[in-house]
Amino acid sequence: MKKEMQKAEDLLTPVGELAREVGGYIRRQQEGLAGADVEAKGTHDYVTRVDKESERRLVRALGELLPGSGFLTEEATTRQHKAEWTWIIDPLDGTTNFIHGASPYAVSIALQHHDETVLGVVYEITLDELFAAAGTLPPTLNDKEIRVSHAASLTQVLLATGFPFINFDRLDPYMEVLKRFMVETQGVRRLGSAATDLAWVACGRYDAFYEYNLNPWDVAAGAFLVQRAGGKVCDFRGDGKNYLFGREIVAAAPGVLDDVLRIIGEYLGG
Repeated sequence: MKKEMQKAEDLLTPVGELAREVGGYIRRQQEGLAGADVEAKGTHDYVTRVDKESERRLVRALGELLPGSGFLTEEATTRQHKAEWTWIIDPLDGTTNFIHGASPYAVSIALQHHDETVLGVVYEITLDELFAAAGTLPPTLNDKEIRVSHAASLTQVLLATGFPFINFDRLDPYMEVLKRFMVETQGVRRLGSAATDLAWVACGRYDAFYEYNLNPWDVAAGAFLVQRAGGKVCDFRGDGKNYLFGREIVAAAPGVLDDVLRIIGEYLGG
C-alpha cells in the first residue's frame, strides 16, 4: 500500500491545480448565468450547463493524469464504473447556491484505490479556499496544515447540517434532532454545500456535521479531509464503513462524536 499512498501524494498538486482551474471557470460563469442554463433533474433538484461542462473538464483532465481510472460522478457525463483507481467527483457542490449567487459552492474530487479513499480535494470557490489531503500527507487549507477542533462537550459545539429537499420521509424525526441541537449546542448552521461543511469540520470551524440523503460524490473528499485532520466519520448508527454509500453521515471532532451520535440515534438511528 505504500506505493499506492505515494502515487496519491504525487497526484495531489496537479489535482489541486485542476480544482482551482475549474473553480475559476465556474466563478466566471456565475455572472452570466441565465434561466435557460438551469434544468430540473427532479423536484427541488437542479443542474446547470456549468455543472456539466465542469464535470467534462474534470473527467478529461483526471483521466489523463491517471489513465485507465474509473469514475463515479454526479452528472454522469462519462461512463460510470469502478476500477483499481476510481475518481469520485462533484463538479459543483451547492448548485442551488450557485444559481442564486449565494455562497458557498465547491468543486469536490476524491480518489479511491479499490475501496479506500487516498486523496481528497475540496475547492470552495467563493472564498478561494483549497482543502487538500492525500496518502499520509497532513491535510491543508491553502497549504497550511489543519486539524479538527478540540471541542469536548455539546455546549462547545457549532454544528452544521443540511436540509432534505427530495426525501421527506424522515422529516419529523429530523426536526426533533434539529430542535435538540438548537437547545444543547452553540448553534446550528446550514450552508447548502456538504463538501464545504465537511471541509469546515476538518479545519475546526465547525465541530460536527450531519445529514442524510447524500451521495458518494457529496461526501467522499470532505470525509477524507476530516479523517486526515483527526476527526471521526460514520453513519447515524456509528458505523464507520457505511457513510459513503449509506446516504447518511456524521463527521465530528473526536471529543463530541459520542454526544452527537447519542442525540441523532434517539430519532434517526433506526
